[in-house]
Amino acid sequence: MLKTAKNMSGLPWIAAMAFFMQALDATILNTALPDIAKSLNHSPLAMQSAIVSYTLTVALLIPLSGWFADRFGTRRVFILAVSLFSLGSLLCALSPTLDFLVASRVIQGVGGAMMMPVARLALIRAYPRSELLPILNFVTIPGLIGPILGPLLGGVLVTYATWHWIFIINIPIGVLGIFYALKHMPDFKMPKRKFDTLGFILFGFGLVMLSISLDLFSDKSLSNYIPISIVLGGFLFLLLYIVHAKRTKHAIIPLNLFKTRTFSIGISGNLATRLGTGSIPFLIPLMLQVGFGYEAVVAGMMMAPLAIGSIVAKSGVTKILTNFGYRKTLFLITLIIGIMITQFALQSPNMSIYLLVIPLFILGMAMSIQFTAMNTICLADLTDNNASSGNSMLAVTQQLSISFAIAVSAAILSYYDAQPSGNTVDNFHYTFITIGVITLVSAFVFLLLSKTDGDNLIKSKVKASTD
Repeated sequence: MLKTAKNMSGLPWIAAMAFFMQALDATILNTALPDIAKSLNHSPLAMQSAIVSYTLTVALLIPLSGWFADRFGTRRVFILAVSLFSLGSLLCALSPTLDFLVASRVIQGVGGAMMMPVARLALIRAYPRSELLPILNFVTIPGLIGPILGPLLGGVLVTYATWHWIFIINIPIGVLGIFYALKHMPDFKMPKRKFDTLGFILFGFGLVMLSISLDLFSDKSLSNYIPISIVLGGFLFLLLYIVHAKRTKHAIIPLNLFKTRTFSIGISGNLATRLGTGSIPFLIPLMLQVGFGYEAVVAGMMMAPLAIGSIVAKSGVTKILTNFGYRKTLFLITLIIGIMITQFALQSPNMSIYLLVIPLFILGMAMSIQFTAMNTICLADLTDNNASSGNSMLAVTQQLSISFAIAVSAAILSYYDAQPSGNTVDNFHYTFITIGVITLVSAFVFLLLSKTDGDNLIKSKVKASTD
C-alpha cells in the first residue's frame, strides 16, 4: 500500500480540489442572493431556501458516503460525486425559477456530500498513519480558504459578470477533478456489509432537525415552541439511533467508534471550538457593513488576511506538533483563538480598517494549526475497518459546525439587539466577547488528551530529523 501511495502524487490534489469546491459553494451564494432574487422575481428573504437545500442535503447524505465507497470503490463513487456536483452547478446556472434552483441545489448537495469524505477516505487508506499529517495538512488549506473567499468571489462575480458564473466556475474544476481521479485515485473497496437503512433515517433526520431548529431560533416571526419542538424532535431521533445502533451489527455510524478516545475528543473539540472560528467569516463582514458602514466588496476583502494566515501557518504545523505534541498544541492554540475573537470587541468605526489586518492574519494562522491538529487526531487511531465510518462522522461534524456556528452567533447577536440599551456596534462587541469566552472554555476539552496521543502521526518526522 505504501508503494502505491507514493506513486499517487495527484491524490492529495484531488482531495484538496474536492474540499475547496465543497467549502466554496457553501458560502459563495450569500452575497449574490439579492441579484438572484431579482432575476427570478422573488424577495431576497425567500431565497434562503436555495442555501438551506444544499447544506441540509449535504448533512443528510454524508453518512452514506462511507458505505458507498466501501461497497462500490473510492474512485467510482468520487467520480460519480463530482459528476453530480458539476451537473447540479450547470442546472443552477440555467435555473429559470426558484423551485428549479432549489432542486438543482439538492443535486449539487448529493455530489457535495460524497466528494470530500470519499477523497479523504482514499487518503486514509493509501497512506500510512505516519505520513498522514503532512498530507491532510496540505488538503486542509483549500477548506480554510473556500468559506473565506466565497463571499468575496460571489460579490466580484455578481458585480462584474452575472450570478450565473457563481455556478459555472464549478464545471471546469469538476471536469479537471474527474480527469485526475481517473489517473491518480485508487479504487479501494471493503468487504460487503448490509446498509443500515433505519439507522440512516434516524441519524440523518436527527441532524437535519437540529440544523433547522438553530436557524429558526433567530426567526422572530415564529413562536418559540416551534424551534423548541424541532430541537426536542432532533434529540429524540438521535436517542432512538443510539438505541438502534446498540442492537445493530453494521450501524451506519458504529457507537464503538467513540470508544477510541482520540476520536471522541477530536469530534467533541470540533463541535465546541468551531462555534468560535466558524462565526468569524459571518460576523466580521456583517459588522463592517451594518455597524461600520463599509461596502460589501470591502468587507469581503477583509477575509483575505485570514486565508493568507492559514496558508503561511501550514508550513510550520508539523514542526509545532512534533515539538509540543497534540495535547499542549490544541489547548494553547484554542486559548489564543478565544483571545483573538474577544479582542475584536475593541474595533470601532473610528479606527482604520487596516488595524483589522494583523489580528485577522494571526487568527488565520491559529485556525490553520488548530484545524489540522483536530482533524488528524480524530483519524489517528482508526483502523481500516472503521475508517470509513469515522471519516463520515468527522465530515458530518465539520459540515454541521458551519451551520451551528452561524446560527449560534446570529442568535447571540439577535439577543443583544433585542435589549433596549446599546447600539448596533455595541451589540457586535458583546457578541464577540460571548463567542470568545465560549471558545476559551472549549479549549479545556483537549486536556483530556494524553501527552503521547498522536505520536503515531509524527514519529516518522522525528526519526527523519534525527537520522
